[in-house]
Amino acid sequence: MKTAVIIGAGPAGLTAALELQRRSDVHPIVLEATQRIGGISCTIRHNGNRMDIGGHRFFSKADRVMEWWTDLLPIASTENGSGEHTIRYQNRERVVSTETDAATDPDLVMLVRPRKSRIYFLRSFFDYPLALNAQTLRQLGLWRTVKIGIGYLRAKLFPRRNEKTLEDFLINRFGNELYLTFFKSYTEKVWGVPCNQISAEWGAQRIKGLSLRTAVAHFLKKTFSRKRSGDISQKSTETSLIEKFLYPKYGPGQLWEYVADLVTKKGGEVRMGWRAIKLHVENDRVVSVVARDPYGATHTIPADYVFSTMPVRELIHSLDVEVPTGIKDIADGLIYRDFITVGLLVDRLAVTEPDGGPLKDTWIYIQEPDVLVGRLQIFNNWSPYMVADPTKVWIGLEYFCYETDQLWNMPDDEIVRFAIAEVEKIGILGGNHVRDSVVVRVPKTYPAYFGTYDRFDEIVRYIDRFENLFLVGRNGMHKYNNQDHSMLTAMTAVDQIVAGQIDKTVLWEINTEQEYHEEKK
Repeated sequence: MKTAVIIGAGPAGLTAALELQRRSDVHPIVLEATQRIGGISCTIRHNGNRMDIGGHRFFSKADRVMEWWTDLLPIASTENGSGEHTIRYQNRERVVSTETDAATDPDLVMLVRPRKSRIYFLRSFFDYPLALNAQTLRQLGLWRTVKIGIGYLRAKLFPRRNEKTLEDFLINRFGNELYLTFFKSYTEKVWGVPCNQISAEWGAQRIKGLSLRTAVAHFLKKTFSRKRSGDISQKSTETSLIEKFLYPKYGPGQLWEYVADLVTKKGGEVRMGWRAIKLHVENDRVVSVVARDPYGATHTIPADYVFSTMPVRELIHSLDVEVPTGIKDIADGLIYRDFITVGLLVDRLAVTEPDGGPLKDTWIYIQEPDVLVGRLQIFNNWSPYMVADPTKVWIGLEYFCYETDQLWNMPDDEIVRFAIAEVEKIGILGGNHVRDSVVVRVPKTYPAYFGTYDRFDEIVRYIDRFENLFLVGRNGMHKYNNQDHSMLTAMTAVDQIVAGQIDKTVLWEINTEQEYHEEKK
């Protein structure tokens, strides 16, 4: 029997493991350096409450991914009386045949969730995407609204021809004033550098289809048309504008923990606390992986195939061959943005909906430039099952930083005090209403599109020479993928192994916000 060593138990790694078991006789051994299943798609548990790191909408324009998810976790409250679950997808009904007991377990389900996210700016809420209504115009003010219109017209008439930076990309699609109002501050919080130092490729990956024109068109379509309530495909809608999405009852980690259980039940291995430290190469093939177990002992694991989701910088240094100095330099110059979530359990927020009810947002972009917090999640609105006491509000304050920053290295209690002071300052909540808190640090959450990234294609050409080594996932490819794209890279690699035809260029073409291969067909 052949063996695949899979480095990382995130969406890409676990998808590869289960796909290999379903479609081949290759034995998967998953090595996960931490004690968390799901990578950044894990679910953090704290005193009965659950946190989603970064927020994960289960939505994809790829039918293959949507069907993969709903095969594992059927959609809740759609049971048709025969123990099967029916969903309406792409205006057709599909009976989901699950391979385990998911169809009869009321907890192993997907919820259909309404999407609502807004921008908090000028101490008030703006719809995202911007709604063309009197309230928005009132909040922006006449002069700023006029400048937004003039800026957009100027961008259309005189676009920046040489679109190199993210600033060029955003101004060409929204105009200078709208860029300064709603994009610049938040984006620079995320990346820690000015937008004119970030490659335009980030925009092409994350918001390719979004512009002022598409936002306006979406608003008009939403206002004057009605869509079938059971249809969750939304394939003609730009991803940033979707109205609803699927979500596991107990957060994203629930699905990936379930997948890990399936892998082990089918005879595969998921080794927690095992860190890959060396890849042994012979004749342009990785023949074994050396890993350190939780007790510090090292083990050599023979491999016919290797899937890597580890950061590219670490991968390059793990190869036991003479790596060219230039390749090492590029790898060492790759930059990663790190991430802190401060979870706060509160009695109530100081802000409400216009009718006085609790906020309905899943997340809120904090555009205010006088605080560091970048985004606020309300976990109750992702799933009511994420909070143990429904009378409380369970929120996550998100900070983007580097491991060398002062914030990252503060003690947890200082970070909590700092975070509470920030949201008090901008009027989100009163500190006297906080009942519990937790701090979660996640290193290397966001692969950055600056540093030596402009030479990353040299690393791709070098790594692709190792015929049985597949780079998949976000950090594995140093590409800001959503989880569905990470899954597609793993699925495509397994496709090639099963077919016996390896073409790694196809993997690199799988890109966030690209036209999916199905659509091209």
